[in-house]
Amino acid sequence: MSDGPSGLRPLPHGYTNRTAGDGTVVVKRYEGPDAEERRRREHRLLSLLHGLLPVPPVLGTEPGAITLGHLPGVPAQDLLDAGHGAQVLAACGRVLRRLQAVDPGVAGDGPAPPGSVLAHGDFGPNNLLLDPATFAVTGLLDWEFAHLGEPVEDLAWCEWIVRMHHPARAGALHHLFDAYGQPVPPWPRRRTAMLARCARLEEFCRRGDLGGPGVRQWQERGRLTAGWPEQPGPPS
Repeated sequence: MSDGPSGLRPLPHGYTNRTAGDGTVVVKRYEGPDAEERRRREHRLLSLLHGLLPVPPVLGTEPGAITLGHLPGVPAQDLLDAGHGAQVLAACGRVLRRLQAVDPGVAGDGPAPPGSVLAHGDFGPNNLLLDPATFAVTGLLDWEFAHLGEPVEDLAWCEWIVRMHHPARAGALHHLFDAYGQPVPPWPRRRTAMLARCARLEEFCRRGDLGGPGVRQWQERGRLTAGWPEQPGPPS
């Protein structure tokens, strides 16, 4: 199957879906459970958030796919791995504070209970683009799992992404919390939020491929997360 117009090349770092781009546009094709529901949700949120947050413009949509304008910047996870832990995690904290200041009603999940926020649902350096010179956020991507939630969810998941996938940078997590500028929930609440997200992703994989490798992967990640101490140790 073609990824779209000729000249589009598969983009790195896509895990759930297929994305391709040519430096001008990005075509995202949704795969797995609830693909059309996730496409509609992302389309709606990108349209509502344009101008409020650094999200890509929607150029077109069709069943199963959405076409977005290309945004400048370097994937934050690449900059994190290149040794810029303090700068990247501070950028994560600042943009998360901006995100949680948005009217949570845009989630479209009904009346917002007191204290709830718009939760991105997969927040972390894996879904940020940064200017490599200034570390300003140029893109906050992948809104298909966004929902009405608690502030701890995105903060804890950003911490989880770093601890699981970039353990050599986990010692810089205090820059995330400092730049976030809000009270940081205690470790038991953050770990509980991490485990809840792991369980949701296990169930997502189970619905897509019962007994497949994704299910086993998320079970193992949940076991690892449950055993983490509050302070990450040195990378193994």
